[in-house]
Amino acid sequence: MTDRPTVLFVCVHNAGRSQMAAGYLRHLAGDRIDVLSAGSEPADQVNRVAVAAMAEEGIDIAAAAPRVLTDDDVLESDIVVTMGCGDACRFYPGKRYEDWVLDDPAGRDLEAVRPIRDEIRRRVEHLIGELLP
Repeated sequence: MTDRPTVLFVCVHNAGRSQMAAGYLRHLAGDRIDVLSAGSEPADQVNRVAVAAMAEEGIDIAAAAPRVLTDDDVLESDIVVTMGCGDACRFYPGKRYEDWVLDDPAGRDLEAVRPIRDEIRRRVEHLIGELLP
């Protein structure tokens, strides 16, 4: 890894899980970890319920914009965290991959998204503990 590790969060639409994970990592690690987020089939906008769930935590992801996953994203990342993107996620030897099996917040109300958000936070905190001992 480089002096400052880079983590890429990838899900299909880059509108919910990956955006929440990126928001948490930026918030909790500050500038000690570089954060990327992308999707194999990005949506037009970030899921409004995910935005509301993160706002409850004091984290604003409203300005985030879903974007398409590129080879460069993967190549510049030390860790690639996938969340349900299946075969669409690019694989490169020598990269650390983690697959976080999480429910998709799409179409769910805020009450149903909160446990997903909380599990993402737990996993992000664990990841930070590994990267920044």
